[in-house]
Amino acid sequence: MGDILPVGKSSDLLVRTFWFGGQEAMLYYLDGFLNDIVMESMVSKLVAIPPEAMKKTKDLQSFVDRFITYTEVDVYQDAMEVTTQLLSGKSVFLVDSLAGAIVLDLRDYPARNTEEPEKERVMRGSRDGFVETVIWNTALIRRRIRDPKLVVELSRVGERSQTDIGLVYMEDKVNQDDLALIKSKLTGIRTEALAMNIESIAECLVKSRWYNPFPKVRYTERPDSAAAAIMEGGIVLLVDNAPAAMLLPTSILDFLQEPNDFYFPPAVGTYIRWVRNLVFLFTLVLTPLWLLLLENLDKLPPALGFLGLSETANVPIILQLLILEGAVDVLRLASVNTPSMLGNSLSIIGALLLGEFAVKSGWLVPDTILYMSFVAIASFTQPSIEFGYAIKFMRILLLILTHLFNLWGFIAGLLLSLVLVASNKTVTGKGYLYPLIPFNWQALKTHLYRHRIRTNSR
Repeated sequence: MGDILPVGKSSDLLVRTFWFGGQEAMLYYLDGFLNDIVMESMVSKLVAIPPEAMKKTKDLQSFVDRFITYTEVDVYQDAMEVTTQLLSGKSVFLVDSLAGAIVLDLRDYPARNTEEPEKERVMRGSRDGFVETVIWNTALIRRRIRDPKLVVELSRVGERSQTDIGLVYMEDKVNQDDLALIKSKLTGIRTEALAMNIESIAECLVKSRWYNPFPKVRYTERPDSAAAAIMEGGIVLLVDNAPAAMLLPTSILDFLQEPNDFYFPPAVGTYIRWVRNLVFLFTLVLTPLWLLLLENLDKLPPALGFLGLSETANVPIILQLLILEGAVDVLRLASVNTPSMLGNSLSIIGALLLGEFAVKSGWLVPDTILYMSFVAIASFTQPSIEFGYAIKFMRILLLILTHLFNLWGFIAGLLLSLVLVASNKTVTGKGYLYPLIPFNWQALKTHLYRHRIRTNSR
């Protein structure tokens, strides 16, 4: 082991030598991972082994069976596999007269407590969320699905990082072809390290066209959402060091669902879902449609005259809308990087800059601020951040095409958006618009309506 590991160079790699049963033994472990209480109890029992008992031990497996009562223990003969286990935080025992290594899972991860995700808060429901430890995350799912058909497959990805990956699914519900395809993609990943954890895995799994912004992977930090996806036949991918799960495969309508739909009665849940779907359409077409009507105001009936500008615009409306699109993202980024104690100050400054000062200086007119404010607020109703940005990019494209080519540009932008969505595929190669294309009414109903829980008759 000393030839492979940087013993004496790396300060967190520690080695302890002791004797039991007349034999020399060495314990390798990483500082910060070891559960000291369990290890002390185990070592105290080992040092009490008499030499006569050790002489009757023929191999390492018999030694484990006789003297180690700890449950999470394995015996390895391959030095590289032992090294990988050690660097993942496990403890390694080497006994002088016995070939092989004893690997004990005595890890005590530095981790935070489970708490409700900030992005996926619910008005009613569980308040726990995933953490950065893959084993804890699988336990949160297992707590909700106590079924022998629930399978958790652990593997490692990254030639140097050796990141733990958990594949969770229901054996009797999952599509076996989809499962085999995802497994083959995970096996085929060749990269040194997963620097950004779950996003790195997504980029390796999904080969997206750079010009298509629509996401193919849905994320959740809620164990109940992951468990619900598994019960519907989906596949959940957990990555160590990532407090989120990937839900696979995912179509466009899956991005329009959130946990609040299921924590209210069916009528209320259906209403909330329809409001979210309509808001999704409004955020896509509201400002481009207003720009189209504004540029053709002379062709509109007098009853729609209120759509015109309340003040003379010094800056072209298209430029004002594009400035506000960028300003909203600037404020969003600023809020992420602003300490919580300065959050109120940021809100006041942002309101003054985009409101009163911008109008008085002549850069903006109140009408553009009004419409963009609605779009900005409506964008926060989308559960998926990635999907919200995809809609934003399509809206900017619609604005530019509408300004350049008027009505035909607006129509072309809508058609181009539809083509981008329709040409997209899920991770498993299925249609991104399913169950619309190919049409499946039974599956579509589950996306449009919040149904009651099915009960089995007895």
